[in-house]
Amino acid sequence: MEPDTPDILKKIVVVEREDLERRRASAPMGDLERRIRDAGRRTPLNLAGSLMGVETRVIAEVKRATPSKGVLRGDIDAAGLAGAYADNGAAAISVLTNGPFFQGSLADMASVRGALQQVPVLRKDFLFDPYQVWEARAHGADAVLLIVAMLSRSQISELMDAAKKLWLQCLVEVHTDRELETALEAGAEIVGINNRDLHTFRTDLAVTERLAPNVPPDRIVVSESGINSREDVARVARAGAHAILVGEALVTSDDPGAKLRELV
Repeated sequence: MEPDTPDILKKIVVVEREDLERRRASAPMGDLERRIRDAGRRTPLNLAGSLMGVETRVIAEVKRATPSKGVLRGDIDAAGLAGAYADNGAAAISVLTNGPFFQGSLADMASVRGALQQVPVLRKDFLFDPYQVWEARAHGADAVLLIVAMLSRSQISELMDAAKKLWLQCLVEVHTDRELETALEAGAEIVGINNRDLHTFRTDLAVTERLAPNVPPDRIVVSESGINSREDVARVARAGAHAILVGEALVTSDDPGAKLRELV
């Protein structure tokens, strides 16, 4: 990273810590437990199973904005967009719930879950506290994203343990060889390879090409970020990706459903 390049990930985490304390004060753990209990005994859906198959699977993302590009689409109906994704072949739905930088919310995820009962929903956010895992479960998530770049080895284990207790699966995201080693040591079954450097927000599909061959064959590989065309999908698939996570290319399209079909 160049010396004058702002560390975007670090800034996001600082703000998320403050936002988390506000949420925790307004909704203590007991409230989350009651919300899960009141929702009944719905067992979370199997994200790993939805990503298996001969063809490349798509995790389609509901994303309103990014720190680097600002608002992508301000008029998003989260449930309606997720429904369009599901109707056009998405294997799972990712919902960005970070508000300060991505204009997302837990309400977005809850509305997606209410609209789609048979498609796995992933909470995509900057998680570092088990409380956030409980939040995810309480608002309808089937899986959570864990970003190795912002977590210690002990934090990864703590969050994975919390997810396991709640029957949630983890998409463990890496960007470097060292992060991949950490994820595999932690027992990650679904490995997300982020082509975007979260410290600078630069994107390069070569990251998947470099890391995917080093993932054991019994794990699921998801290539994330920078995928805009059928050629991009073929490129990461050749490298070993079983699935892709796509947000920006879909959200900014005039017809997100048609764009999803075009990719796969």
